[in-house]
Amino acid sequence: MGDLLGVAVLGAGHMGADHIRRLDEVVSGARVAAVADPDVERAKAAVAGRDGVAVHTDAVAALDAPDVAAVLIASPGPAHEEALLAAFERGLPVLCEKPMVPDSTGALRIVEAEARLGRRLAQIGFMRRFDAGYLRLKSLLDGGGLGRPLMLHCVHRNVSSPAGFTSAMLINSSVSHEIDAARWLLGQELAAVTVLRPASSASAPRDLVDPQFVLFETERGALVDVEVFVNCGFGYQVRCEAVCEAGSARIGDEHAMVVTAAGAATEEVAQDYLVRFADAYDREVQTWVDATRHGEVTGPTAWDGYAASAVAEAGVRSLETGGRTAVDLAARPGLYAARPGG
Repeated sequence: MGDLLGVAVLGAGHMGADHIRRLDEVVSGARVAAVADPDVERAKAAVAGRDGVAVHTDAVAALDAPDVAAVLIASPGPAHEEALLAAFERGLPVLCEKPMVPDSTGALRIVEAEARLGRRLAQIGFMRRFDAGYLRLKSLLDGGGLGRPLMLHCVHRNVSSPAGFTSAMLINSSVSHEIDAARWLLGQELAAVTVLRPASSASAPRDLVDPQFVLFETERGALVDVEVFVNCGFGYQVRCEAVCEAGSARIGDEHAMVVTAAGAATEEVAQDYLVRFADAYDREVQTWVDATRHGEVTGPTAWDGYAASAVAEAGVRSLETGGRTAVDLAARPGLYAARPGG
């Protein structure tokens, strides 16, 4: 096992357990060396049958476990700041699931801490940047053949929302992916946001504002709209259409298996983000492992994590007030000099 990158996985829930499986069964060049979760039985279940994995209830203790050389954070968002700062203190490269830190003040502390180090250690888990469809769209837009992008039309639908899901979480949990994808695809910061509230679906839990219609304005005048509907009832769908000066391009219409029988044809609709973006997660983690083994850090930065939190906060304020809300970003440290699409 000495040739493999030893990874401490923090969090053994739905996402963390999937990353544990991915690291040991899909990704090459790495192994799970430690796992931490407050629920020790859940942690043990996630690593059952895997040899040489230290199990902890304390995240920081897992970072100090033998053979740990990198960290994958898949714990709930409020636990991320402490884990990231502890990893920085130890010089450990980190892949941190979004949100990097739920509030922009805490996210800015992460940016400032990493900037003081003078080198990048954190990659933030905006996996859509690794999805084949998004990569093709990014390449097309960067090539300039369709002219300047003017608008992005986005759809983000879930079968149902989990217990405890709030109206604000449609923005800061679900739409945070569109926030990062729009910044990356367009190479621009988002400058303002307006959230509109259609009549809520009868399928939405009581007091949940669902669906929502979110409109972003970029710093150079493009518009991005997002329909977010987390209790659509029929499946998990993510689509994005770029409308440019000389044409348009849409992703998310890829066909799954189609079954024809009894005089009808039916097409599968993914029921879960881990199904829809399975390849993207695999590619994201493999890219992170490869870069880490070469002493490099690539992918979405801590600045991207901070920007997503700041934009989402502006979106929540717009949801609450019903008005257009400007996005207030701190000065970008030199460590993150590249534009969002870089």
